[in-house]
Amino acid sequence: MSIALVIIFGFLLLSLYLGIRATRGKKMNLEQWSVGGRGFGTMFVFLLLAGEVYTTFTFLGASGWVYRSGTAALYVLAYITLAYILSYWLLPPIWKFSQKHQIVSQSDFFVKKFNSPYLGILVSIVGIIAVVPYFILQLKGLGIIVSETSYGSISPTAAIWIGAIAVTIYVMISGIHGSAWTAVIKDITILIVVVFLGLYIPYHYYGGIQPMFEAVHQTKPEFLTFPKEGLSISWFISTVLLSVLGFYMWPHALAPVFAAKNVKVFRKNAVILPVYTLMLLFIVFVGYTALLKVPDLKGAEGDLALLRISIMSFEPWVVGFIGAAGLLTALVPSSIMLMSASTLFSKNIYKFFVPSATEGQMMNVAKWAVPVITLISVYFALDKGNSLSTLLLMGYSLVTQLFPPLLFSLSKRNFVNKYGAFLGIICGIATVAYVTISKTSFSTLFPTLPSVVKDINIGFIALLVNTIIMVGVSMMTRTLEDGHRPLVQKEETKTII
Repeated sequence: MSIALVIIFGFLLLSLYLGIRATRGKKMNLEQWSVGGRGFGTMFVFLLLAGEVYTTFTFLGASGWVYRSGTAALYVLAYITLAYILSYWLLPPIWKFSQKHQIVSQSDFFVKKFNSPYLGILVSIVGIIAVVPYFILQLKGLGIIVSETSYGSISPTAAIWIGAIAVTIYVMISGIHGSAWTAVIKDITILIVVVFLGLYIPYHYYGGIQPMFEAVHQTKPEFLTFPKEGLSISWFISTVLLSVLGFYMWPHALAPVFAAKNVKVFRKNAVILPVYTLMLLFIVFVGYTALLKVPDLKGAEGDLALLRISIMSFEPWVVGFIGAAGLLTALVPSSIMLMSASTLFSKNIYKFFVPSATEGQMMNVAKWAVPVITLISVYFALDKGNSLSTLLLMGYSLVTQLFPPLLFSLSKRNFVNKYGAFLGIICGIATVAYVTISKTSFSTLFPTLPSVVKDINIGFIALLVNTIIMVGVSMMTRTLEDGHRPLVQKEETKTII
């Protein structure tokens, strides 16, 4: 067994230990398991929210994007930074409402806001379906990282199974507590590794970051500018906007929000997290260096760029620490995804069909949903197709459809009702499903339009369809709703006013 493999498995065992130990002294009911008893302070919420930045996509996919497409990869840096800035205004009202109504899942929020359990079921289904490709992304990344950094002694398939079993065990036992404690080790490790790689590798091969960019400019200048068609400026802007709006629509992105103990946590993190996100630049530097030094990667193989140049550059024990950091970027986000998806299923789908279910029964259903979702995800993760970036954008196109009704629900004079919210989401999802299955894009639908229009992200178009349907249906059904309200209620309202 190589030293690299020993280090990787050492970190895996440490993660399992922290996850299991996190339950000590706590009565693990559904609220403790899913939102940590709403007692997380600034540090733990920061670490859980930061888990959104450094996933396997960031570790491998961002450098892979640079390797394949150059400047287009900077959309990752742009959307995450802007999403954290948006959180300053978006998250406090969500937290206040959730605290008042003891909400533990994303769907609970929609159910309470729109007084519609059916909308809750739809949101749960959308959330679970969207989480699966994101979880697949983590498993695929995990398989790549462990296989490459173990010098092929463990196959990607075996690595996926090992990681899936490990994360399933500690999610079932400790829920969000295990994720929070493992995130402490993960963020320290990944920060050291990312900064080290981003500085050392360009200096090692080119003598600095500026000489590295100069070398790229001389040999492949097209990787430093946006193309006129395809991944152009209009694609970049629409994709950034789509991703910003969808960032907190992931079920696992809202889990740390429900777990916070006060509203000040979000405002502090809104200041810190955009600065923390700048660390992604170091991943970009590695991708550009690999572009010239590891030139033979084709298609989805571009996701191997960071690992291949690391193996070329370092001794096995250093590669082992890089692999361990990559392992943690898969385990921490995966654990929150699994927990959030299983909570959605238990609280908002199972409870709807079995209204007599007790808290203990829902807790058991949530726990046993974890291995089921894991097995489904492993099945698709073993498929060799799709790059990490493709999987991420697919998930974003789905969850962003939840943003319009959520945004309107935060308004004091919200005119959007459950009918508009429901049909808007359905039409947005249908649009995404159609273009995904048929592999259609704006350019294939409207080939005569200028490229500035054709290159708009199709998920953004789905969002516009969603919003138009939501507003139109809400306006048309408002009169119907008013007609069914009792006259007594109207009189009481006037008296109060």
